[in-house]
Amino acid sequence: MIDLGVSKLALIAVVALIVVGPERLPKIARMAGNLFGRAQRYMAEVKSEVSRQMDIEEFKKLREESASVFKDVQSNIESTVQEAGANLSDQADLFENNLTKLPLDETEVLRKSMRQGRSSWGVRRAARPIWFKRSTGMRTRVQSGAARMKRFHHSANQ
Repeated sequence: MIDLGVSKLALIAVVALIVVGPERLPKIARMAGNLFGRAQRYMAEVKSEVSRQMDIEEFKKLREESASVFKDVQSNIESTVQEAGANLSDQADLFENNLTKLPLDETEVLRKSMRQGRSSWGVRRAARPIWFKRSTGMRTRVQSGAARMKRFHHSANQ
């Protein structure tokens, strides 16, 4: 880089004043400032472009590495799934071979069928639609005795 001190800049200014003259010196100084600004902007653009290219190269490397890691993980998962499937099929075969049919108890079957039949109290109660229960004043929610006493006792006192 050019080493310009204050003394060197003063010498350049004196020489420019003598060579160019006092009338044209402000115009030349303005033009030199504009050229210097353009050079600085150009250098900043070049630096940003170089850094952008470096970032793109780093991103490409990172993308390639992540793709290779993803492929490794995918192959590991596939092999694990295949091993688990093989183990499960082996276990299922063992279970099917060892499975014995339990005899059904007739009284249990009859009791379950009676609870689920049409004459069951739960089935008959649930068969009524909610709008019918509301219109006839039928209770739709369970309430404890203490809560019922509090509700009716409170309304009686008012």
